[in-house]
Amino acid sequence: MTRPVLLALCLATAPLATTAGAQTRHNTNAPIDFAADTIELQDRANRAVLLGNVSVRQAEMSLSAARMTVNYTGQIVDGNPQVSRLDASGGVVVRRPDQTARSQFAVYDLNRRVITMIGGVSLTQGANTVNGGRLTINLDTGRAVMDGSSVRGGGSGSGNVTTAPSGRVTGTFSVPKRN
Repeated sequence: MTRPVLLALCLATAPLATTAGAQTRHNTNAPIDFAADTIELQDRANRAVLLGNVSVRQAEMSLSAARMTVNYTGQIVDGNPQVSRLDASGGVVVRRPDQTARSQFAVYDLNRRVITMIGGVSLTQGANTVNGGRLTINLDTGRAVMDGSSVRGGGSGSGNVTTAPSGRVTGTFSVPKRN
């Protein structure tokens, strides 16, 4: 991707990123509450697999999906395993105050405090909507960056996944009524 295109993409998402930055910083140290139809604990692999109507909540943010793998470090602090990463797939929805993002897949890296969403991504804030192939949300700064890159090749034998066929970010920004 050339620099002018990257700059244009950053400018295109600036209204969403600026407004998101006005939100309070997400508390990544808050406990993570979850619910699912089924949970499979894989202690030797330091992970848990949540299946069916998965719902996760941390502070004011929620994440829902059909399936989620919770990876933890193996360290226990105050009787709790230390979660390091959440991998979600199938109708992923991330909600924060005044923002909703949807995609096919998402990774929440708790150590970096970053959520990366790929596959038909849509970010909505009020009447503003941005669509693309990949969205990265920095939970420390509230900055959201969308790009239109296509993703090819999925893991676990899922075949090819192609998103954002135009390779561009599209969207709609609302305009305030003027006299």
